[in-house]
Amino acid sequence: MASSDSDESIEIDGSIMEGGGQILRNAVSFACLLNSSVRIHNIRGGRSTPGLRAQHMTGLQLIRDITSGKLFGDEIGSMAVTLHPSNIGCGTFTADTKTAGSVCLLMQLALPCLLFAPAVSKLILKGGTNAEMAPPIEYMTDVMRPIVKKLGVQFDCDIISRGYFPKGGGEVHVTVNPIKHLRPLQLLERGPLARITGQAFVAGVLPFRVAQTMAREADRILKKKYPNVDVNIEPVQEPDNKSHGNGSGIMVIAESKTGCRLAGSALGRKGVPAEEVARNAVDELTNNLQHGGCVDDHLQDQLVIFMALAKGHSSLRCGPLTMHTQTAIYVAEKIMKAKIKVQEVSDKEGCIIECEGIGLQNQNL
Repeated sequence: MASSDSDESIEIDGSIMEGGGQILRNAVSFACLLNSSVRIHNIRGGRSTPGLRAQHMTGLQLIRDITSGKLFGDEIGSMAVTLHPSNIGCGTFTADTKTAGSVCLLMQLALPCLLFAPAVSKLILKGGTNAEMAPPIEYMTDVMRPIVKKLGVQFDCDIISRGYFPKGGGEVHVTVNPIKHLRPLQLLERGPLARITGQAFVAGVLPFRVAQTMAREADRILKKKYPNVDVNIEPVQEPDNKSHGNGSGIMVIAESKTGCRLAGSALGRKGVPAEEVARNAVDELTNNLQHGGCVDDHLQDQLVIFMALAKGHSSLRCGPLTMHTQTAIYVAEKIMKAKIKVQEVSDKEGCIIECEGIGLQNQNL
């Protein structure tokens, strides 16, 4: 188990900063790693329907199970929860949102904790693999995984079946290897783009031509915008035995010559033309590429937690700070006492996040 100097309870107001599910996830992950009780009140106080939703509740119950802890207030709509974690365990842990709630957000919550487990662990996560307001599962495997590997994080992700809004029903199996401590991250030079790849998919009753249209439109815009970069966007028909329900979407990934990866994605929605879905994904990618950042705006906040735990000094160049990232920094400084400094490069170039991590040690290894 990761050691803790403090038995004091942590108190967090869930309505501040981003005011949504992220402050809850980060606070609970950190508390679990410090083996410290945490109470979060005003949960999702910044949202139009505040309180716990199914996926947040499922995530909290997953952390309770991983730490053999005690959890109070874990019901839909609850505005306050208290978690008393015990030691981080290992084994197989299952979490099912029973909705299209994102399995990726469950993964974000559990992954930092299981790095400090006594042995290899397996997560069986059920819900939405390609959900609204969350990264698609491919983002976790093709963008996040190669970058966190630089810190020493190793996990495998097996997609058993995909689940889409509104039914969910997807399932992924994630195997997490424990680590003695995390290495710091140095990511300051993006360099020129090497290639842009991607996939446009359809599943269920949706015709394959929808995927072909999305792929063709994304391909056309990207080749026009980046004429000297190799672009390859593939259309894919998901097999029926690998997907649950109907869905469509696209993700495009730009890879630089220094190994940086930035992405843009969009889900198909009823009444929205396939071309527009493709343009939305491409716009997200090109907006991220116009700054000199080494990561996109989804990864910048996800990396803060790992940098705060790492042993040594991390430097990360990114675009302008998102509210999610500002929230992640706030929680890391408040709970972990990590020292984080943000240096603005310029309006066009974004900023550099400098972090002196706490060097958390896995006492089991």
